[in-house]
Amino acid sequence: MSDPARVWAPDARRVELVVGEARHDMRPAGGGWWQSLSPVLAHGRDYAFALDGAEPLPDPRSPWQPAGVHGRSRWVDHARFDWSDAGWRAPELAAGVVHELHVGTFTARGTFESAIERLDHLVALGVSHLELMPVNEFPGERGWGYDGVDLFAPHHAYGGPEGLKRFVDAAHGRGLAVLLDVVYNHFGPDGNHLPQFGPYLTKRYHTPWGAAVNLDGPGSDEVRRFFVDNALMWLRDYHLDGLRIDAVHAFVDLSAMHLLEQMARAVDALEREVGRSLVLIAESDLNDPRIVRPREEHGYGIDAAWSDDFHHALHVTLTGEASGYYADFAAGLPEVARALEDVYAYAGRHSPFRGRVHGREVEGLPRSRFLGYLQNHDQVGNRR
Repeated sequence: MSDPARVWAPDARRVELVVGEARHDMRPAGGGWWQSLSPVLAHGRDYAFALDGAEPLPDPRSPWQPAGVHGRSRWVDHARFDWSDAGWRAPELAAGVVHELHVGTFTARGTFESAIERLDHLVALGVSHLELMPVNEFPGERGWGYDGVDLFAPHHAYGGPEGLKRFVDAAHGRGLAVLLDVVYNHFGPDGNHLPQFGPYLTKRYHTPWGAAVNLDGPGSDEVRRFFVDNALMWLRDYHLDGLRIDAVHAFVDLSAMHLLEQMARAVDALEREVGRSLVLIAESDLNDPRIVRPREEHGYGIDAAWSDDFHHALHVTLTGEASGYYADFAAGLPEVARALEDVYAYAGRHSPFRGRVHGREVEGLPRSRFLGYLQNHDQVGNRR
């Protein structure tokens, strides 16, 4: 199957599709979008975009970056893959055992293909859900993935699009659901060409990683669509069972409809279309139950949220460490009991670490909307 090339570049005066050494003019398609007349893109074809005669850049929605973040994009026809998971239904998340997995270090080879060889081991452990740390393209061969820049492209060193599909298909064949960690709160500093295409970032707000993602300023409609479409792509084209959305407290979004609600609505629609359960899990340190409250109760409708307070209280109880944000849980076991009973140990209480009142009560929400964990990459990696 072949497709016309499309790219959003609202401020460009001229956009060219670059294939080989040839440059082909694209035509405006409305709303800041540009579309190619010819040639069309076929599976495996390398291409790039040139803005106003400048050097070619990768596609902001590149499905594959075989040469890394600075290389040309490669088109992928997702319909070519022969899935064997027809009729697959994921286990209920509320009764699940989730194992966080880093593809690059899970095996000596660090690929999707080699990870398949160890899936039976995880099944034997009683795992029901695998949560992959970010696998979209990031600089270099190895890394955590949280400084990704090509959000639509599975990392080349792990095995690219084909490798990820084989991994998910194999996991489903063993009864394992697959979740993916996605990062929508910032882009990595190396290989981020998005600002050259459009207003993906804003200087009005700042995050720990620099300029914030533009979720509520001029041009933000297409920026928000970029993230929503990315979420839908992973779930639809890679048959993933859900997404864990990184650090949603770093979103600055004053829109009447928060990005999380917009995303949840789109995923619900896709769920009805594909006929299988799809879940969204948020990481947030706000202790705000609105994130998982149903939309009919004026919440965002996210399926579940990480329960940080449970982890922190348990960590302090077992290790005695009480520095940094762990200081709020220095009492140990009583805080574990509070987190088990109330979900948020800090639900309108004064937080000594923050120097203010933090959180609010979850009230009548089912506890199954909160994911408790004993360890994760942050708590392993964020050591002094």
